[in-house]
Amino acid sequence: MNGKLIIFSAPSGSGKTTIVKHILDKGFNLEFSISACNRTPRGTEVNGKDYYFLETEDFRNKITNNDFVEWEEVYNDRFYGTLRSELDRIWQKGNHVLFDVDVKGGVNIKKQFGDKALSVFVMPPSVDELRNRLKGRATDSEEEIEKRIAKAEEEITYARLFDHIILNDDLEFAQQEAEQLLIEFLKS
Repeated sequence: MNGKLIIFSAPSGSGKTTIVKHILDKGFNLEFSISACNRTPRGTEVNGKDYYFLETEDFRNKITNNDFVEWEEVYNDRFYGTLRSELDRIWQKGNHVLFDVDVKGGVNIKKQFGDKALSVFVMPPSVDELRNRLKGRATDSEEEIEKRIAKAEEEITYARLFDHIILNDDLEFAQQEAEQLLIEFLKS
């Protein structure tokens, strides 16, 4: 089966992952696409569950061999991407693919798959609110937060390239809006 693809992208701290987890629990016949990266696992992350953790040389070889649907050097020498084999794995099980990817990755997937893909941009209420959310996580230094904010400001300029924009100023409403988008898309 070649199912459909649902893409959620957003700046860090916008609530994208919370919305994606909510959607996964709603029985839409979706399976989360596990991304590949070249960093080491953090905390309790597990290879093949949270990410496919690849050595940098292996990641670069897979780029050369065109093994990725999309990939991005998100930060200097920090690569993330979606393996073609991951889509095949999910489709062979009869599921649709759900992506939680960076903004450029989301745009690239949509370009490749056109109407077979639904792309959704989760917009934070404001850059100030985004900064507050990132500070509230208490996982990053002030310098790292400012780096993420600068990246977020750039990423927000890509929102117009997505099929839909969900403003996440009320999480429950944003989750309901995401559900409704999926219902419409999957029945088409």
